[in-house]
Order: sequence, then structure tokens, then C-alpha cells
Amino acid sequence: MDKILSQTYDDYIQALSDISHAITSDLYLEDLLKLIVMVTAKVTGVDICSLWLIDETVAPPKIRLKATQAIAPEYVKDRSLNLDEGVVGHVATHRKPLIIKNVLRNRRFKEKEMARQMGLVSMVGVPLMLKNDKVIGVLNCFTMEAYDFSKTEVNLLTAVANQAAVAILNTELMVKTQVIQEELETRKLVERAKEILMQRMNIQGDEAYRWLRKKSMDSRKSMRRVAEAVMLSEELNTDT
Repeated sequence: MDKILSQTYDDYIQALSDISHAITSDLYLEDLLKLIVMVTAKVTGVDICSLWLIDETVAPPKIRLKATQAIAPEYVKDRSLNLDEGVVGHVATHRKPLIIKNVLRNRRFKEKEMARQMGLVSMVGVPLMLKNDKVIGVLNCFTMEAYDFSKTEVNLLTAVANQAAVAILNTELMVKTQVIQEELETRKLVERAKEILMQRMNIQGDEAYRWLRKKSMDSRKSMRRVAEAVMLSEELNTDT
């Protein structure tokens, strides 16, 4: 890994900060994660960089591989570990970097066959940590030759990982906010459509809701789209 110029580091941090404000959907989140590993690998000069995120929606929580570059897609798909497994689990639970000189000789490293196929030798894993010391994931960097990661390089990667954690958190919060807003808007539309159906068909609210739900299932359209169609039909009838 070549020495990283401070200006290059500053530009990278600024880029991540800018990206964090531009992300508004899950698709963009996926793009952000890919960008983080690609830019990190390019800036640091490592051969492979991978990013794992902790999934707290399952019990017990798992840590899942979410993005990498230079690795076959089949390796990324559905790749997960328990928090007490592997290098990523160790880094996440101990909340500090871990350097491995030779991954093939390390008992914690789980993907030895992948390492053999790709010629990976040394690695460093750093936690993605927020200001409240909460770890949300792990950033791994691999080299294809034996390498001694210096303290300065590990500190730099740690700073980059923490900045990435902030970008990811901001993105996820924006996604949740957007989803909540869409759910509220959908509820309002469904309620309005129910009122229209109750008046038009002389039925009760629960019957109107069942009608909307059945129409949604039969047409394979969302409740929102069905509700919008009912409202549009009412507007057309009113105008004629």
C-alpha cells in the first residue's frame, strides 16, 4: 500500500460526505456501498476491499457481506456470519482493527478456499463505528502479497470506515423517513377511496377495505394504485 497523500484522503472523505446527503433509496444505498469499497481500494492500493453490515432485524444478529469489488458475484450473494464467527465477527464484537499477515494460516479466517483461488495473503479489518461507539459493520482490505500494515495506515482506514459509517447511517435514516412518508400518504389515499366506495356502493368501511384489498390482489397492483384509480374514477364521474 503506497503512502496516501493527505489531500487525496481529504478529497475522499469529502466525497463520502457529499454522497451521504444525496442518497434517498435502497438502490442508492447499494450504490453507495459499492462506491465505498471501490474508492477505498483505489485510494489505499489494496487488491480487494469488502464491506459487511450488521443485520439487527434477525435474532441473533448476523453480519452480512453487502459490497465488494474484484470478487465473483456468487461469493457476495447471501454471504453472512454470526457475530461470533470469522474475522468480521471478531472485529465487530471487539470493536477494534485486526491485522492478519497470512489469512491461510489464521484460524479465524473462514474463507480460505476463496483466498487460495484469488491469491489473497494479508488483510486488515476495521470496524465501522459511529460516534456513540456503536459498530454497524466491518471494512476489510486484502493484499495479494505479504504486507505489514502500518499503524498510520490502520488509523487512516479506521477514519475512512467511520466516515463511511456516518454516510451509511444517514442514508438509512433518509430511506426510513421516505418509507414512513409513503406509508402515511398511502393510508390517506386508501381512506379516501374507502369513503368513495362506501357512498357509491352503500357499504360499510370494512367491506370497502376488503373490496380494495381483493382488487389489489386480483390485479396484482398495490393498494395505493387501486385507491388512486378509485379516486380518479370519482373525479371523472364528477366532471361529466
